[in-house]
Amino acid sequence: MRSSGWWLTDDVEDFLVRAGGFLRGRAAEHVMQLTWAERVRVRGAGAFGRAPVFGVLEEEGQVSGTFYHLPPRALGLSPLTPAQAESLAVSLSELGHSPASVGADQDTAAAFAEAWQRHTGVTARLRDVRVRLYRLGTLTPPDPRPEGRARVLGEGDLGQAAFWCGEFAKSVGEDVTVDAESWASTRYADKRYTLWETPDGTPVSIAGMNPLIGGQIQVDVVYTPAHLRGHGYAAAVSAEVTRAALAAGAREVVLFADRSNPTSNALYQRLGYRRLSDWSGYDFASGE
Repeated sequence: MRSSGWWLTDDVEDFLVRAGGFLRGRAAEHVMQLTWAERVRVRGAGAFGRAPVFGVLEEEGQVSGTFYHLPPRALGLSPLTPAQAESLAVSLSELGHSPASVGADQDTAAAFAEAWQRHTGVTARLRDVRVRLYRLGTLTPPDPRPEGRARVLGEGDLGQAAFWCGEFAKSVGEDVTVDAESWASTRYADKRYTLWETPDGTPVSIAGMNPLIGGQIQVDVVYTPAHLRGHGYAAAVSAEVTRAALAAGAREVVLFADRSNPTSNALYQRLGYRRLSDWSGYDFASGE
């Protein structure tokens, strides 16, 4: 154990032994920690190219913070106090780590970015895209719902899933190729997807959900093409996926929404989702 209290490992099983209870105890706040640890556990560290690094902060014998880093992805932090973020910046800089970016709840991300800039001299730039984390209260399906039906995509629908996820990725500015060949290596591969189809079978909207992790399911990937918006398709398919998450045993259901999009934020609130926290990201000019 380093004097700062941060313990680092490249073994996800060791990380989960030390921090799993802490993460599951506040699963919604730790949704990204749980999600990426599970992906590494299931796919193996080799699937991510460079070795991932996980960290646990122990104070007075208790876990009080965590991080994960899967280069070149952002350094992901659990909620930290400014002092804890400072201690992490010191530890990582002393060990020669140079993350290209950081993502976390708004206060944690800002505290770490300020500390990292001060200790390393890099420039921290706030990203334009900022998101809001919601947690489901009581599901309230849309009434009336649009005509049509929900259809769950199966193993024979890979082409459909890849197409829709590719369109979603482009719409949010992700620099990633999503097709049948690259599918298994993307973050989209471990989700279950539902399409909303009009009565004639035309797909008009998609929503996905992650596997059940720590009693929680994240609704992730909700997309309707621009020319089809305004008909209630996204609300209908989001409600169906939320219902499926609850049926799968989720005690909590969460999702992220772009804070700059009032339409999607209002939609999720009508469905029964409640704001939990705002998240931000910072890019570091001289990072890897």
